[in-house]
Amino acid sequence: MLPDYAAILQTIFAEVQPLLTQGKVASYIPELSKVSAQHFGMAVYCLDGSTYNIGDSQQKFSLQSVTKLFALALAFSREGDAIWERVGREPSGSPFNSLVQLEYERGKPRNPFINAGALVIADILSARFVQSDIAVQQFARTISGEPTIDFDMAVAQSERQTAHRNYAIAHLMKDFGNLHNPVKTVIDSYCRQCSLTMTCAELAKAGSFLANHGSIPWSGQQILDASSSKRLNALMLTCGTYDAAGDFAYRVGLPAKSGVGGGILALVPGELAVAVWSPGLDATGNSLAGTYALERFTTLTARSIF
Repeated sequence: MLPDYAAILQTIFAEVQPLLTQGKVASYIPELSKVSAQHFGMAVYCLDGSTYNIGDSQQKFSLQSVTKLFALALAFSREGDAIWERVGREPSGSPFNSLVQLEYERGKPRNPFINAGALVIADILSARFVQSDIAVQQFARTISGEPTIDFDMAVAQSERQTAHRNYAIAHLMKDFGNLHNPVKTVIDSYCRQCSLTMTCAELAKAGSFLANHGSIPWSGQQILDASSSKRLNALMLTCGTYDAAGDFAYRVGLPAKSGVGGGILALVPGELAVAVWSPGLDATGNSLAGTYALERFTTLTARSIF
């Protein structure tokens, strides 16, 4: 028997209201600090095409690190296992923008979801496409079925102006020979990529191919084979929520990818994708109310991978 998703979203929406003032909006990217912490939206996209929405689910927000998942899927669809020669598949246990681990491991990032790993993926895409950020944008439009998905150039500029640590990471990898394109080219493309905006409804729909063995549910287009889709789901579970991946798996029990814009995309393989947005973050950079909402979602629906 299918859960009553509409009623469950109503319950979650009521429960998260006291949490919306407890998180802190990302401030290291000035443009993101302008967003109110009071927002909350949630959307479910089932593989049969049925949808459920609550709150600010139709409001655009900055995807930030959620775009790392799209970039990885695109790179993996083109390069296959060759990408693992340049980036690992292990949880980092360190902050997403750490330099220490990167130097110790001689310029090979632990995984594609920390900043260093995402920069390597952007570098790989830059060798395949004229502009890697445009390639990721086009890919996002394809998997969401939304031809209007676009960048927020004010956020991109704000991110570029404060990208000192990402420049340091990129130069360090360049020194180790693990960045092949010019540092500025990679950083500029990466900042634009992170500024892509979607609504929760669009994000849930965009992630649904990864809940459907790599195939877009409404068109049948095969983005990844089933094995590759399984591997990306595994990486989301182990590495997708910064250095809180273990706690997130314990609480939520779903593969997920988060971003400091307050968005989280999670998957129930074979059933649905769910997206949540609440800009107030916890100490690890994940949406505080969003994580709670997904924890309650898996409890109330009795849906998880465990």
